[in-house]
Amino acid sequence: MPTISVDKEDLYKAIGKTYTTEEFDELCFEFGIELDEDTTNDCVGDERPQLKIEIPANRYDMLCIEGIAQALNVFLGRAEVPEIKLTKPSKMLELTIHPETAEVRPYAAAAILRNVTLDQRKYESFISLQEKLHSNICRGRQLVAIGTHDFDKMVQDGPYAYKAFKPNDPKMSFVPLNQTKELTGEGVMEFYEKDKNLGKFLYIIKDAPVYPYIVMGDDNTVCSLPPIINSDKTKVSPDTKNIFIEVTGTDKTRLEIVLSQIVAAFSEYCAEPFTVEPLKVVSEHNGETRITPEMTPRVMQAEIPYIKSCLGLDLSADDIIKLLAKMSLQASKTSNPDVLDVAIPPTRSDILHQCDIMEDAAIGYGFNSLPKTLPMKSATVGKPQLINKVSDIVRREVAMSGWAEVMPLTLCSHDENFAFLNRKDEGQAVHLANPKTQEYQVIRTSLLPGILKTIRENKKHSLPIKVFETGDVVFKDESLERKSYNQRNFGAVYSGKTSGFETVHGLLGRLMQMLRVSWIENPKESTSRGYWIEESHSETFFPGRGATIHLRTKDGAEAKVIGEMGILHPNVLAKFEIPYASSSIEFNIEPFM
Repeated sequence: MPTISVDKEDLYKAIGKTYTTEEFDELCFEFGIELDEDTTNDCVGDERPQLKIEIPANRYDMLCIEGIAQALNVFLGRAEVPEIKLTKPSKMLELTIHPETAEVRPYAAAAILRNVTLDQRKYESFISLQEKLHSNICRGRQLVAIGTHDFDKMVQDGPYAYKAFKPNDPKMSFVPLNQTKELTGEGVMEFYEKDKNLGKFLYIIKDAPVYPYIVMGDDNTVCSLPPIINSDKTKVSPDTKNIFIEVTGTDKTRLEIVLSQIVAAFSEYCAEPFTVEPLKVVSEHNGETRITPEMTPRVMQAEIPYIKSCLGLDLSADDIIKLLAKMSLQASKTSNPDVLDVAIPPTRSDILHQCDIMEDAAIGYGFNSLPKTLPMKSATVGKPQLINKVSDIVRREVAMSGWAEVMPLTLCSHDENFAFLNRKDEGQAVHLANPKTQEYQVIRTSLLPGILKTIRENKKHSLPIKVFETGDVVFKDESLERKSYNQRNFGAVYSGKTSGFETVHGLLGRLMQMLRVSWIENPKESTSRGYWIEESHSETFFPGRGATIHLRTKDGAEAKVIGEMGILHPNVLAKFEIPYASSSIEFNIEPFM
């Protein structure tokens, strides 16, 4: 959890009350955060006391004193949830995204804070928030980068554009922030290569074919080279009155969240508090033209019985609405008496599911005030997932049969997963985009590579070697939201002086007996539930010594192939450097749930 240092006096002034350390610690606990340290007793001379507060990692709205003060004021009932309003300028400014940026960082958004009044501490908080967002949700500027500019030093009527140019393009030279010498993009990379602060970000675009720039005017005057550095020409200071904020990145969702957090936190310092001037982002090449920032609350639904059952409280709809209001969530009744519409402010990107809404209702009520209930009535009594129960049955039975369980890595090389097993890649494997080594290129689609590699490393042990694993394999499926799915498999390999086919076959029979699945002697004449095996022509196995495992889960249902078994082909064993005859079995255990 990130720890945020805030000025003690400024925070107490913002929330309208002075607390003792113990009182503020209790307030933090009630709100779901934690006071880590009060530095009052450690201050020397004119040093101002700080409060170091731990906040949840997903509460990006509380990464600065402004956000913490807003949240606590709403919680304490001292203020309403601020409504961030977008102004309607006579001429809406535009930020045009050019197609060539797609090669490096395809998305951008912008906004303007007008007539801002800052002092030195507010300015430092503004800069600090950017850095905290960079190191948190922005993932070290890799996914999103923030640029802030003194709008009065920019071309007032635009045009503003997000473009990309060759690294050594001489027309794109500019003076970096706090420097005096003009540099091209390539020169920036050389100049900051050994810089302790900026050097660690250079890799993000250093090898890209083009570098991205935020530019203004018809002559493409550079405002920033994201995600590295801004131009000194538009440098922001405590005296800045109008702030131009631009964000660029590779993740549109995070980009929108970051922009919303910044404008929500610092728009309170505008002459008209909580107002933001939007920009039209023109991105015709990818259909992303829109007005930014998007500050309209999103609406989710929460079920009243669900909230009541989780909290163990008999609450009315009005009670829940009041509790959620303390957490900056505006709820309202619907035509369904058991459902609430909950307006989520743009600053609360951490609200993803109604369980998050339920949690906020619990915080609003007070964790210490929740009634104690018997375990039989508690919503926190857990139970194993059904697939894990089946896995444990299989695991326990095989272990008691004298087999040793192994737990290899789920990543392997492409060759180990396919070529080493005499199998072809039919596009079902999930490939890593940037594997660190050749050994970790894909997520396994079979348990065999890991088991065989384990035997290879232990082949000096006494024979026979009998090892098994019950674990997940992963397959691609473009129809799913995540484009892939996990499947729980059981796999085992017998390695010794004889092939051991009868051993793995016997193991299959024992497992089916434990899972209460009958053997079908004549599958063509029977439609009852059960299993049987048929000859397999898989090249993983010795010709004529492999079999597929068929399962019919219900009477009259269509049978499916759930796995295969057999004597491993000598070429397979040679590629895994195993000098002994070996047999394997692997099948999907999910149909047995």
